[in-house]
Amino acid sequence: MKPTFISTAIPYVNAPGHVGHALEFIQTDVIARYYRSLKRDVFFLTGTDENSLKNAKAAEQQGVSTKDLVDRNAAIFRSLADKLKISYDDFIRTTEPKHIKGAQKLWLACEDDIYQKTYRGLYCVGCEEFYQESELEDGKCPEHHTEPEVVEEENYFFRLSKYQEQLKAVFEKDIIKIIPSSRKNEIVSFLNSGLEDICISRSVERAKGWGIPVPGDNTQIIWVWFDALSNYINALGYGENDKKFEEFWQKSDAKVHVIGKGIARFHAIYWPGILLSAGISLPSTIFVHGYITVDGQKMSKSIGNVIDPFELVEKYGVDAVRYFFLREIPPTEDGDFSFEKFETRYNADLASGLGNLVARTLALAKKQQSTINNQQFNNSDFQKLVDETKKNVDESLEEFRFNDALVAIWDIIHACDKYVDEKRPWEVSKGQKEVIADLLLAGSHIAELLQPFLPETSEKIQQQLQSGQSEPLFPRIQ
Repeated sequence: MKPTFISTAIPYVNAPGHVGHALEFIQTDVIARYYRSLKRDVFFLTGTDENSLKNAKAAEQQGVSTKDLVDRNAAIFRSLADKLKISYDDFIRTTEPKHIKGAQKLWLACEDDIYQKTYRGLYCVGCEEFYQESELEDGKCPEHHTEPEVVEEENYFFRLSKYQEQLKAVFEKDIIKIIPSSRKNEIVSFLNSGLEDICISRSVERAKGWGIPVPGDNTQIIWVWFDALSNYINALGYGENDKKFEEFWQKSDAKVHVIGKGIARFHAIYWPGILLSAGISLPSTIFVHGYITVDGQKMSKSIGNVIDPFELVEKYGVDAVRYFFLREIPPTEDGDFSFEKFETRYNADLASGLGNLVARTLALAKKQQSTINNQQFNNSDFQKLVDETKKNVDESLEEFRFNDALVAIWDIIHACDKYVDEKRPWEVSKGQKEVIADLLLAGSHIAELLQPFLPETSEKIQQQLQSGQSEPLFPRIQ
């Protein structure tokens, strides 16, 4: 029962979630379910980031209190996770007492590396980060393409520069493994350019009175990233000396963060730097995924191409949505969504592929009055294929290659279709019951392999194989 911690990033709640958030939920859930299948003791964390200035500004624009806005949108994010069948163990909100207590405890643990100074800089509210002028693209934030605000005030700073050499060693020795390697190269390049100390507070006035106060100084609010990153340990009870923190963080060598590429620096440099200062164990793996575009364009409210994940699930079903994002979107690169691509993939792989095979197998079994009671294949080639597929799925999931894992599983589906066409078990001939028995057993293995990816479908297949009663898994889209 190896203690294993895995987390999504926690999204800002200035607006409801979109399909990019759904992608991260689903990817992380697959890994959590896979680790559980290996009999690991998994703690799967997700939640919401509620103390940002952008949340306060969004509430101001909507004419509601910040608390009302974050309460409403946090509930939507939690509902989205539930709708997508995300098997989280905790959903942390950064406005809850255990998080506030933990964030302030972490601040005090880093106190020797914290100092005050007056600072003038360029601040992007979207990123909640100061930028150097050299980092801007045409004078704009490279992530949000907006002009940063000029901010000048006295704040607290963290001596990140002090940990430059230690952080270099961390990545040289792969103490923290970053996937893919291209993201590791970007982090190492940033490190080699020289680290500067980072601002970790803002005035109460600029924060609009929203956020976690700096311990011992009620005129300052903890910078949202210092606050938010601590959620990973606060959910485990860091602020309360809970034994889960020792078990799943301090003593565990399996701590995985799943994040989007836009926040890699915060997780791979700032977070480890803070942990080193506080004397806390480092994460073991950071998996960095890309973004989802829509019909080749970045999602934007102004363009009107933001895809609502709730509507997708309502229209196509949760496992169809999970399958598309896992199979069609490259795990570590940007991937494109369109309704045409979605429906083409749905009909080809789910309706005509998996769904048709299960229905076809059960129809043949009913005709021959066959049931699933075999533990071994009559055709040894099937056992070899299943064993090889399980090995390929394991290797793919250890490297977060969700699409490759699904391709491997679909190889069994294609093999079953070919087997049916070759053996023609609907004809009266010797050995047809053995053929049907092999198909039923293959279906059971397919269901087992699909469990981390398509949990509802996996369960339905097993139920149908046991009962012999067939219902369409994925009705074809006309």
